[in-house]
Amino acid sequence: MPADDPTARILAELRRDSRIPNATLAERVGLSPSSCWRRVRALEETGAIRRYTVDLDDDVLGDHFKAIVHVNLERHDQALVQDFIRMTRTTPAVRARYATTGAADYHLHVTCRDLPAYNRFLDDHLLSLPAVKGAQTFLVLKTIKDDGLTD
Repeated sequence: MPADDPTARILAELRRDSRIPNATLAERVGLSPSSCWRRVRALEETGAIRRYTVDLDDDVLGDHFKAIVHVNLERHDQALVQDFIRMTRTTPAVRARYATTGAADYHLHVTCRDLPAYNRFLDDHLLSLPAVKGAQTFLVLKTIKDDGLTD
């Protein structure tokens, strides 16, 4: 769904604060309070919003591509690492991120609509960062347990 779509803007605001009052939400996304409430209600009824703190159903939203991405950094200077962290915070495809020990510096939980969307994520967001040396993608074949990954 395009970022300028009112439903996408509603979801982005609810991801930031799922307890936002409807009037404030409507003002932020540029809708009337009644129209905003109807859209939020429809998202709840279709199962796109499964629970609050907002836990989104990837399949309802069309995000069928799921991966764990192991990221290696070329350089670890503070400014470049902060650019990487900022990208992971502001890119909706990144659902969770972890700094870890072992072969990779970071592990990302990424969801996208499909493989072309994932390739765009790699090209436009991840691999365009100067700090990123490379990434190894592990496709998620089946979710065994999901308690709602957190940031």
